[in-house]
Amino acid sequence: MPTQDKTRRLPSQSISQDITSLHGLQTVSTYDTTRADASVANLLQAYQDMLTQQQAETEKLTLYRAATDSARLAEWEFHNAVLAMKEVIRGQYGSDSDEAQAVGLKKKSERKRPSRKKSVAMA
Repeated sequence: MPTQDKTRRLPSQSISQDITSLHGLQTVSTYDTTRADASVANLLQAYQDMLTQQQAETEKLTLYRAATDSARLAEWEFHNAVLAMKEVIRGQYGSDSDEAQAVGLKKKSERKRPSRKKSVAMA
């Protein structure tokens, strides 16, 4: 039997088939094995552990998504506050001031003037 790659998730179809097999096993009244890992008690315990871990994963994913949304909104609030501050700096000190340059704005006098493109004369 090849080694199992436990770093990837099992397909949901495979898990569904396993659950169906477990439910089918519960109808077999004469099932008895000496293998501890294949016993009915171990199978039921593994099934309950899987359900518990899936529920915990779902809860943590929900918390993660909520935290992501909260962080995204906080980033936008900060960005909008910085834009408002830049507008105030521009209005209070002017577009050509050192204060405007200090907050990341380009001085109006340092902007490159647009130049006309020379048209190519047709010969």
